[in-house]
Amino acid sequence: MNERLTKLTNWLKQEQIDAAFITLPDNIFYLSGFQSNPHERLLGLAVFPEQEPFLICPSMEVNDAKNSGWKYEVIGYSDTERPWDFVEERVKARIKNIQKWAVEKEHLNVERYEELLSRFPGAIYKSAEAILNELRMIKDQEEIALLRKACELADFAVQVGVHEIKEGKTELDIIAAIEYEVKKKGVSGMSFDTMVLTGANAASPHGTPGNTKIQKGDFVLFDLGVIYEGYCSDITRTVAYGDINDEQEKIYRTVLEAEETAVNATRPGVLAKDLDSIARNIIHQAGYGDYFPHRLGHGLGISVHEYPSMTATNELELKPGMVFTIEPGIYVPGVAGVRIEDDVLVTDGGVEVLTKFPKSLKL
Repeated sequence: MNERLTKLTNWLKQEQIDAAFITLPDNIFYLSGFQSNPHERLLGLAVFPEQEPFLICPSMEVNDAKNSGWKYEVIGYSDTERPWDFVEERVKARIKNIQKWAVEKEHLNVERYEELLSRFPGAIYKSAEAILNELRMIKDQEEIALLRKACELADFAVQVGVHEIKEGKTELDIIAAIEYEVKKKGVSGMSFDTMVLTGANAASPHGTPGNTKIQKGDFVLFDLGVIYEGYCSDITRTVAYGDINDEQEKIYRTVLEAEETAVNATRPGVLAKDLDSIARNIIHQAGYGDYFPHRLGHGLGISVHEYPSMTATNELELKPGMVFTIEPGIYVPGVAGVRIEDDVLVTDGGVEVLTKFPKSLKL
């Protein structure tokens, strides 16, 4: 049994839980090595304190599951079969009377919860999120190597985008160029929908790219990431195309100071909330506190947004092996929108910045 599964089974023993049924694809990938997007079909991993685990997936993916390195039972089902019949049979063959389940309460939908209730009546359900978040939060050396490569490819993608900036080009024109060049590098997909926002659109933290054309005097904001062998990167850079006014430059310099100060303060023992406060105080003192509406950052790994959330209320102590984003921003409608984001790794001695594209204001 791999080390990750062993840690989960040890937790099941400690908590006196009979079984865990994991359904979030990212958690299944983390624990089993099998990566799948099952859409509406059931994908599940059953883990027990003593008995062997099993995977259940659509029959068309059975060979992929076995080829992923999973060494235990794989159950396949067709579209005309009821997968829960197989789940019930295999679970009861291992443990006749389930008293306590661990499930991902944030992911398990009502229909699937009712299936478990009907087939294992009287059982109680404990959240598995906390232990899975704890396990995934600290990256091992293999994960860190994959994240470094994902970040290197994100840097390349921003470079492509910056090179494409020309007056009259649209946001979507530049996105098309970025994703074309990244795919030529062998990237399977983007971590999320690529964002290129210019002019007034950049002042929306989650704006939607469209046919807005780039003009001289605009900021162009790039927010993107790539998936490399199952691991995500996430970078934001904002550049000025041509001359900008004094307030726009002040906003940029303020965000840059907030971002770099928070990055430089990152080290083991610091609290997550302290990093948020460091960046937020700089922006507040510059007079833009009301225009920084989101958290400082988020965990990064198999999921582009994962535990922990870097907020002003999170008292989590940073530990070596944690990877997360630092991404302060200022968004003033009608004036400017600027965000600068890096992916950082907490090391034994401090911090390693994984995204390395320059933070130059102007092209």
